[in-house]
Parts: sequence; C-alpha cells; structure tokens
Amino acid sequence: MAAAITIRPISSKRDRKAFVDLPFRLYRDDPNWVPPLKGEALGLITPEKNGWYSHAKAQLFLAERDGRVVGRISAHIDTLAQQMPAAQGFGPGSGQWGLMEAEDEDIFRALLGSAEEWLRAQGVALVLGPISQSIWEEPGLLIEGFDHPPTVMMGHAKPAYRGWIEAAGYHPIKQVMTYELDIRPDFPPIVQRIIKSGEKNPRIVVREVDKRRFDEEAAIILSILNDAWEANWGFVPLTPPEIKDVGVKLKPIVFNDLIRIAELDGKPVAFMITLPDLNEPLAGLNGSLLPFGWAKLLLWLRKPKVRTMRVPLMGVVKELQSSRMASQLAFMMIEYIRRASVTRYSATRGEIGWILDDNQGMRSIAETIGSRVNKVYQIYGKDL
Repeated sequence: MAAAITIRPISSKRDRKAFVDLPFRLYRDDPNWVPPLKGEALGLITPEKNGWYSHAKAQLFLAERDGRVVGRISAHIDTLAQQMPAAQGFGPGSGQWGLMEAEDEDIFRALLGSAEEWLRAQGVALVLGPISQSIWEEPGLLIEGFDHPPTVMMGHAKPAYRGWIEAAGYHPIKQVMTYELDIRPDFPPIVQRIIKSGEKNPRIVVREVDKRRFDEEAAIILSILNDAWEANWGFVPLTPPEIKDVGVKLKPIVFNDLIRIAELDGKPVAFMITLPDLNEPLAGLNGSLLPFGWAKLLLWLRKPKVRTMRVPLMGVVKELQSSRMASQLAFMMIEYIRRASVTRYSATRGEIGWILDDNQGMRSIAETIGSRVNKVYQIYGKDL
C-alpha cells in the first residue's frame, strides 16, 4: 500500500530551497531539460526579491511522501491581471497556478486540490494554469516540442502532465508557440525587396540601442510595448519594480547590435529584442556558479558564441499595426539582427516567440521568412 501524501503550505527559506531543488531530481535523466541557476529560481519565489509580488500574492505548496519531497505547486493571484478585461483572458475573480512538478498523477491531483482550495478561499472563480508565475515569465504547459531544449526564459515539462491536467477538468484556453528557422541563408526575394524599399525611405531609421543609456532605451521600448500589446490576450502591464528586475536580469545579455528600435519621422514606433541563448552555457552548470561556473559564464558573456538567438519580444505601435509599414519595419529589424547574429556571434538558428496563436500578423511574418513552429505551450482554464 502506497504511503499517504502530505501537502503543506510553505514559507521558510529551507522549504523554498526544497521547492527549487525538486526539478533537479525529476529531470535528472532528461537531456532536454536545462537546469536554471538555483539562485535565480529562488529569487522568483521570494517576495523580497521579485517585483511581481508588488501587485501579486502567492502560496507555495510542497507534497511529501514518507518525508520525501515528491511534488510542488504555486497558487497565485495577480491583482493587475484581475483588473484587465475578462475578454483578454484574466479579469475579475481570476487566479492562477504554476511551477507544478510531481512524481505521479496522485501527487499532482493532491497538489492541484490544495492550490484550488487556497484560490477558492481568496474569492477566485476562474483559475488558469500553468502560469509560472507572471504571464511574462513561463506561460503554459509544453505540449509539442519535447525533443529539443528550450531557449532562455522558456519552459520544459514532462509529456504526462498534459493528460493529468485535462483529466482534472481543465480545458484549453490559449496556446502560445515559438518558431525556429535557419538564419544563415538570405531571406526570400520578396522580403529582400521589402527591406530595400524601406532603406530607400528617408522617413525610416532603424537603429541599434545604446547600452550606455540603458534606462532611457528601456523606457522607449516599454512605451512601445505597452501600446503594441495592450489589447493582446493575457496582457498585464509591467510595473516599475518588475522593470527594474528585468533590467538587472537581462542587462548582462543585452548587446547593442541585437536590439533595434525603428523610428518613423524621428518617432520610435517599433522595436525588436534578441538575446543570445543563455541556456547553452547554463546547460552544463547544473544550477550553480560554483566552483568554476561563474568564470565560464563570465567568459562567455564577454564575447558570446551561440547556436541560437531568441527573439522574446517585438512590437509595433497600434496606429501602424494594420499598415504595410508594420511588416516592413519588422522585416528590416529582423534582417539587420540576423546579419549581426551570423557574422558576429556565429549563430545559425533563430527562435521567435512566444507568439499567441491568434496573433496572425506576427505568425505571418514568421512564416514569410521561412520559420516553422517548433514548440507549443497550452494554457488551461477551469471554473471553481
């Protein structure tokens, strides 16, 4: 007879460490799981170290059997998400769960029951998951693309989780996906013509960012992002504490020639952020910078050479989104960053996303340059 499963809420530093350590055992034999830096993973679930908690609250749970940690989950409520229109995915009475890992389905069901009970007690009527924890972190459960590692800031999961979630009464709400492509060849002739036409237009300037003016450039990008993404499903505006956190996290892998801002008549109207895939050097560190991991990572950061470049964010202001100019600016930024990625960083592969399944404009741009879907993540919902 199997031992009883115990679910308990956690708050201590020791418990948070056990929460972070669990995936290292569960995915030990999975060649496509990339161990995160444990310090960074701890920071994400520590309120004093994560600006997301300035507008959200969470309860973490551990599952134990025979005194051994066998599962984990986070139940959380984002007050800004609750203020968004319900038609955009969240809205009043919504809550989420995420960061779920479990040895078997019985453990998962027990964890999920505790998360739902906590959310119900907070007045939640609609629960969505997995969202770990902010929508800007790792939204959705991987349901396609288990055969290769995720890129930086994307998630991984066990294939069995999909069946467990659906058997618990959850139904699909939204899919997000990533696209991959070989960035060594030139883009198709039609794309090249569009780019050359833009280069002849004196109204258009596509420039590199200046890392020396990091805060100023970040403010420009954030302004475009909020305007461009405001009506998107799941949009929750980033707050100043979160922006500060993102800046600290991403600044080491920000390179001027990999981030572009497009200006029209001198006004910033579009941007594209590209990051060298940090997961490539992290894969061999097993979550720790000690004893020599810090030196390896520092050396890599000075002059990164990577196989993959990831485009996590791109945006064009709303007033241009239905125009030909929007795709022209996108193609120009993609091409300039493609050239830099190949010639200066030895990259051979690009990954674009995540992209919402109903974002036809961005999906069309990705497909026009020869990209194909390589990973699909599913967000589920359930009425409590």
